[in-house]
Amino acid sequence: MLLDPERIPTREKLILAGLYLSKYDSRGLKELGFESYVEAFNVIGYAMGSRPASVKNYRDEFDPLFPNSRQGWHKRQIRHYCLKVFEEYKSLDLESFTGLIKSFFGYDDNVRSEVQTNERQYDGTGFAKRLMTGLAAERYFEAVQPSLAEFKDYTVENTTHLGCGYDFRLRMDADEDFVVLEVKGLQEQGGNLSLTPKEHDVASALKDRFFLFVVKNFRESPFHEIFRNPLSGTLQFKKNERVLVHVSWVATV
Repeated sequence: MLLDPERIPTREKLILAGLYLSKYDSRGLKELGFESYVEAFNVIGYAMGSRPASVKNYRDEFDPLFPNSRQGWHKRQIRHYCLKVFEEYKSLDLESFTGLIKSFFGYDDNVRSEVQTNERQYDGTGFAKRLMTGLAAERYFEAVQPSLAEFKDYTVENTTHLGCGYDFRLRMDADEDFVVLEVKGLQEQGGNLSLTPKEHDVASALKDRFFLFVVKNFRESPFHEIFRNPLSGTLQFKKNERVLVHVSWVATV
């Protein structure tokens, strides 16, 4: 069975997400850390660069095959390409299937388990929160950017993996100074935002060329709010310092 997430096409990943949510129902939601199907559709759909409705439609496609309370698309035969995915992955157990879905977004529980402490055990809420505050919010921006008056004429460069202190660099043309945009996501219609020291330094240096793009309400219906020069506007950031204790075990040989 092909389990390398890098080699699975996006449409097949969407189909697998729908299959997972249909097969494992509320148990699957809990394993991934979502509180409702709407939240799961929004977050997974945007994080995959697709529409939330696509994830829902694929879940409904498989519902007639499982004993849940939904009827799904029971009035027609399941589409052949969906049936092919079902036959290939139907033997996956809950743990393996959950790990596969998480791997689509670069999330590996095995890596996390290596750095676990004696604090409460990790659960799926961390996965859902990471997607909401990161990848899903970033993909949401990429989806709506062409329709935004502030940014529609800009060329957008994704810098999330460059450690720049922002997620996107935008230029009107090659000769103009760029503006930058940092994306944050929230589960609710409001909540706390945090900036890393580097993000704060860049925002302080670039001022009006720094935008904070906040995607809110992944729980129900995502919408966004844009803050230009956020350190000098309506947002009030307070410095929050924490002291971390690093423990190591040493032996003499």
